[in-house]
Amino acid sequence: MAEKTEEPRSFEKTRTSETVLQRITALRAPRKLLGLELSLLLLAIAVGIAAVVIVEFTVVGGPTTTLLAPGILFVAALIGLHITVRRVAPDADPLIIPLAAFLNVIGIAMIYRIDLAEAKTGWAADSTRQLVWSSIALVAAIVVLLVVRNHMKLFRYTYLTGLAAVVLLLLPMLPGIGRTINGARVWIGIGSFSFQPGEIAKILLAIFFAGYLVQSRDSLAMVGKKILGIRFPRARDLGPLLVFWLAAMSVLVFQRDLGTSLLYFGLFLSMLYLATGRAGWVILGVGLFLAGGIIASQTLSYVGVRFTNWLDPFADPQGGSYQMVQGLFGLANGGMTGTGLGQGYPEDTPLATSDYIIPSLGEELGLIGLFVVLAAYLLLIGRGLRIGFAGNDDFGKLLGAGLAFTIALQVFIVVGGVTRVIPLTGLTAPFLAAGGSSLVSNWIIIALLVLLSNSVRNRPKLVIRS
Repeated sequence: MAEKTEEPRSFEKTRTSETVLQRITALRAPRKLLGLELSLLLLAIAVGIAAVVIVEFTVVGGPTTTLLAPGILFVAALIGLHITVRRVAPDADPLIIPLAAFLNVIGIAMIYRIDLAEAKTGWAADSTRQLVWSSIALVAAIVVLLVVRNHMKLFRYTYLTGLAAVVLLLLPMLPGIGRTINGARVWIGIGSFSFQPGEIAKILLAIFFAGYLVQSRDSLAMVGKKILGIRFPRARDLGPLLVFWLAAMSVLVFQRDLGTSLLYFGLFLSMLYLATGRAGWVILGVGLFLAGGIIASQTLSYVGVRFTNWLDPFADPQGGSYQMVQGLFGLANGGMTGTGLGQGYPEDTPLATSDYIIPSLGEELGLIGLFVVLAAYLLLIGRGLRIGFAGNDDFGKLLGAGLAFTIALQVFIVVGGVTRVIPLTGLTAPFLAAGGSSLVSNWIIIALLVLLSNSVRNRPKLVIRS
């Protein structure tokens, strides 16, 4: 009779030996896949270099050395990240870093194209700052890989990360360091340096939600009343939902940022559903946020303007909805195949390198180019969710899925806003848009997903003896 060794504690006892073996075989990849990661990473770098060269030939008639120094720094940081992964997480998913790098370099090429159109040079050029911030973000990802190593370390600091997230969210409200940019008070500034602490707070919130829900899942999943076939939670269990709804509304009211409030609350709802499996939480949460948004649109002028521009942007095309109208015309001008890099007019749209980089890409790369970009996002999010669903432990599962949902929600909010699916909110596309805060936070998310994927693939094999 076959005798099997004791299963690791992280495995569910109800799983059969055959199922466990199949799952391990499907997930465990040989370390030679790191060669695949390097090949794909070099391909992404080559695509970025080619895009920059095409832009230079199209706009200025030949190659320049404008981005040479920061570009070398960026490539060196990417290779450094790959080497760190080889040492720290050799069994990590080989697609995550190349996908993020591809999105990063496409964004840099588009930002550089707009800089050339606006005659920006040196540190005043968004593309130069983007390359430097990308290098800083990659160094931050390397530090996370070296310091954390095992994601279960983060579980020990569940409530500390929650407290740190609250502190970061409150920083922009402090006098002296708080900054209001484009109508939203979500920045802190010291001299000429500015940073958006909420970008780091979203990672800390994902860690806190994962740890809190692991500890409190049983009470949150208790049986409630069944209405129209859907089981809703009891009134006594609604405390966490109401607390984070109030927190999201506070961000909307005091920091004047609809996108950030939607991101935080959407992250909490998605992780709450994954932890409990109850659709009632989602229905109640969405209903609460919609009610809060409608009330805000009627009582807060800046929210009302966004709703008005969303419902009828052509009512004031030269005024409040000028940006949205220009973005729509840019997308229409791009058509299926685009005008070609350097041959459109994306610079005519305000904030074309940040909030509206998706229409900028759509104009010059066309619908096909946007499909490629969205496919890269979809693959990246899919790998993150796969890591989450196959995690060794409940905390790792929720954290992996939560980090993937963080990127997914940002993409939905950004693309939905510029295409009028939802009101425009002001968030930036991950890895693509200009902005140092966003780059640092999203590359840290990539580092955490790499660590989680390594723990999944590095799961001890089940030994069966005859």
